[in-house]
Amino acid sequence: MAKIVLFANTDWYIYNFRLPLAIALRESGHEVTLISPPGEYGEKLQALGFHWLAMPMDRRSLNPLKEFSVILWLMKFLRDKKPDLIHGFTIKCAIYGAISGKLASVPARVNAIAGMGYVFTSVDIRARLLKPFVSWLMRFALNGRNSLLILQNPDDVSFFQSEKLVEPQRIRLIKGSGVNCDRFNIPQKYRGDAEKADNLRPLNVLLAARLLWDKGVAEYIDAARISRSKGLSVRFFLAGAADDGNPSAVSHELVQQWVDEGLIEWLGHVSDMPALLAQMDVMALPSYREGLPKTLIEAGACGLALLTTDAPGCREVVSENGVDGLSIPVRDSVSLAKGIEQLVKDRELCRRLGHAARKKVLEEFEERIVIRKTLDAYRELLKL
Repeated sequence: MAKIVLFANTDWYIYNFRLPLAIALRESGHEVTLISPPGEYGEKLQALGFHWLAMPMDRRSLNPLKEFSVILWLMKFLRDKKPDLIHGFTIKCAIYGAISGKLASVPARVNAIAGMGYVFTSVDIRARLLKPFVSWLMRFALNGRNSLLILQNPDDVSFFQSEKLVEPQRIRLIKGSGVNCDRFNIPQKYRGDAEKADNLRPLNVLLAARLLWDKGVAEYIDAARISRSKGLSVRFFLAGAADDGNPSAVSHELVQQWVDEGLIEWLGHVSDMPALLAQMDVMALPSYREGLPKTLIEAGACGLALLTTDAPGCREVVSENGVDGLSIPVRDSVSLAKGIEQLVKDRELCRRLGHAARKKVLEEFEERIVIRKTLDAYRELLKL
């Protein structure tokens, strides 16, 4: 039995993305501790019998003194807990977990980075100033024979190798956090047995994501305007909460303005995604860059047609345009609108793409596959 710490920047992330991993570890006899900043999901994790601990970290902070105090807190915690392995998720947690783990002599360190984040994808001045320092931190923290870095797509692997951020032999490619294909399962979507009457109703299109500009929200709104100007029979839904404090956040006021214009129907944060996806026909994600977008693989598992960009992460899910989904260029509202129009006018194509998406998710992104590969990484370091 090993003592394992899972460390993330929100309790919401642990609950929604890594709970199956935590359960698998516990069922295998390991002692699991979950740590994150405080939030409403901590109690839910505790109710499931997990040891969850709130830590004093602000995921948006750039204050050097505050950040140094977080590393010291984490180092003290690890020295007291004496885990065999720490697994940090997202760039900040991966770096801080790796540094604290080194200082506390944790035998094994696994660092998972999903997408390149604000510092590496934004063009604003603050991101450009931070990039050299964050790159240096990565080289210092993420290397070493007792550590592995998990990345979610080949583009990120190539980036880390070309920038010499991590030694190539330390990198493992694991596609996403996986999806439970039993829970996300709506047979009528992908078996082609939908009633013909469906062809007469509006096409329901959904963008489900944090409300950030780099998720392609502007392009989605533009596509809604174009579709309305053409009189297409389509409804545009937006699911996701405002991420206040994120430099790329879309304001609540602006989203409400789009609702008032009649462009979209905003659902806010949605807890029951399978129920929502059962009402949708298409998942649109015009993102600029992803790690491996869970929203696409959940929708694919439910048999929705996928419409996304030819961007890192997204192109892993829709890899053959017209076969397992529709692929469009990044930042191209016109192409997004054309893709939606194509699906409005060809409902059989929509169903065919949904069938192919479900098949691909089962073969490549099912959560059991992801958990097995993650546990293999643990065994490699712990020599279990």
